[in-house]
Amino acid sequence: MTPTPASHDAHSGGSAPHGPAAPSPAAPDLAASAFRRAPARHPRLRAGLLRTSAVLLGGALWVSGCASPAAPQSAGSAVERTAESTGVSESSEDTGTEASAAGPLSPASVLAENADATVFGPDEWDAASALDVDLADPTGAGITARDATVTITDAGVYRFSGTFSGQLVVAAPDDARVVIILDGVTLRNSAGAAIDVQSADDVAIHLADGSTNTVSDAASYAADVDANAAIFSRADLTISGDGALTISDAGNDGITSKDDLVILGGDITISAAQDALRGKDALVVRGGTLDLTAENGDGMFSRGDEGDAAADIDWTRGYIAILGETIDISAGDDGVQAFTDVIIGGGSLTASVADDGVKAEAVIAIGEMPETDAPRVAVTASTEGIEAASIGISGGDVQVAASDDGINASGNTELQALIAGTELDDSQQSEFQDTGEVLEISGGTVTVDAEGDGLDSNGSLTISGGAVTVYGPSQGGNGSLDADGEITVSGGTIQAFGPGDMEQTPSAGEQGWVIVSAPLTAGQSGTIVDETGAELGSFTSAKTASTVLVSTPSITEGGSYSVVSGGEVLGTAVAGTGGFSGPGGMDGAGGPGGAPGEGMAPPAQ
Repeated sequence: MTPTPASHDAHSGGSAPHGPAAPSPAAPDLAASAFRRAPARHPRLRAGLLRTSAVLLGGALWVSGCASPAAPQSAGSAVERTAESTGVSESSEDTGTEASAAGPLSPASVLAENADATVFGPDEWDAASALDVDLADPTGAGITARDATVTITDAGVYRFSGTFSGQLVVAAPDDARVVIILDGVTLRNSAGAAIDVQSADDVAIHLADGSTNTVSDAASYAADVDANAAIFSRADLTISGDGALTISDAGNDGITSKDDLVILGGDITISAAQDALRGKDALVVRGGTLDLTAENGDGMFSRGDEGDAAADIDWTRGYIAILGETIDISAGDDGVQAFTDVIIGGGSLTASVADDGVKAEAVIAIGEMPETDAPRVAVTASTEGIEAASIGISGGDVQVAASDDGINASGNTELQALIAGTELDDSQQSEFQDTGEVLEISGGTVTVDAEGDGLDSNGSLTISGGAVTVYGPSQGGNGSLDADGEITVSGGTIQAFGPGDMEQTPSAGEQGWVIVSAPLTAGQSGTIVDETGAELGSFTSAKTASTVLVSTPSITEGGSYSVVSGGEVLGTAVAGTGGFSGPGGMDGAGGPGGAPGEGMAPPAQ
């Protein structure tokens, strides 16, 4: 009899319907919460959230004046967040990680607002019961072989080894759970997909410990071909194990699932003409080492219900969650792109791309989750580094290099029109009008090198914790900080280097700040001192700049502060006065930094 996996545990979600399920009353395991079903959100509730809410060279070193703790976020679910509750509360004695963990734009909160992906892990089947199949002579219960096709027809655990020129097909009953163990496999199919999952409930591909496996497919695909990836699945697909998998020269996508795609482990290398990894409802990475090359597409892409009518879109699906391990991406388009949300709650992500480093239509949440290490995100080359309608950074190490905007909260008007199923009204996106985007930094270390705006929001920009360094554009026309709504600073430390003509300053919040006209060359070091000569901190400018904006808990409004380099005072200004403080950097009085003794307009109280 064909060996079968263990019975389908309800907690795995493998055969559960895609409808909403009641939330568990037990305390949540947030690190694994992507694998439990969550109540579906109505698109109108989603709108409520969105309306309110190169490793860099020459990095700055702020050696004194440490970042203050992040302000605690308001309690309650993300969909309960309103325009009146978006302000950040006073800094507390709590740590930034603890304070921001419950915030509506934290990874845990955003992940909880999405439907859970289906996982079919090694704890749900027994490798010892596997049927061994030599691809040189594929036989056994549940296996048929004809011409250049080996087909799995029944549920079970199958261990494959050997070399095969042709296609491995899964054509099992719709309720079947199938495990494919790759244990030293070389699989080539020049006519199409190398592995084609045509029917099953859940499928797992497990990379046997210590094994090396290679898969290659057709050099190109016709436009009307459905199975157009080296590994293609119409069922939920989970990849696990400690072996190696190389997908070479994929003619279109590397691995595609038309449902959920979950990666739990493996040393996976993909070279694809289009997308390297592609999911539909969800793309979740919890383990493994991934080296992804997408020549003309995205490194990681989750399609969701993109292209469907507004009434048919499920806004709890189409997300990407990165919860651990190491991912390196080189892409001709975007590094990571989701139709809804991107959640980065652990692991290390490095992306060198032609377009956006990390992109979501709705929310991007970056920070530490319970039981995970703080994430590291390095966008080493991009046009725009990180972009979504709402962006929350609550922890970790985030480094961005961009030829245009570094971190950009934009697209809310387009998203709301999509949710409502209406045509976009041009009047909704007038220049310098706050259109509801949210960019919040409440913890972590954020370093941006951008030739457009460094931190840019078409709505509000709030910094309440963490250490933020922005190397803005070398040329004028953009600034290191830019928002069409309020710029609120109530905690953390900020260093922002800009060209001097479009520098916005905080317009709300209680933490002191100063902007000083100080010509700097690339690589030049200096210090910030108060009027007594006491040093507040030091820096190294990564590029040419004309102004330095600094905010720390040590800066007092009305005090005089100077930039000093090589024993020379380059500029002096009064904290909290002068400069640009309005939308687009156009409403404030005076010039950036002003003459010595002058400064920027005071923050609104």
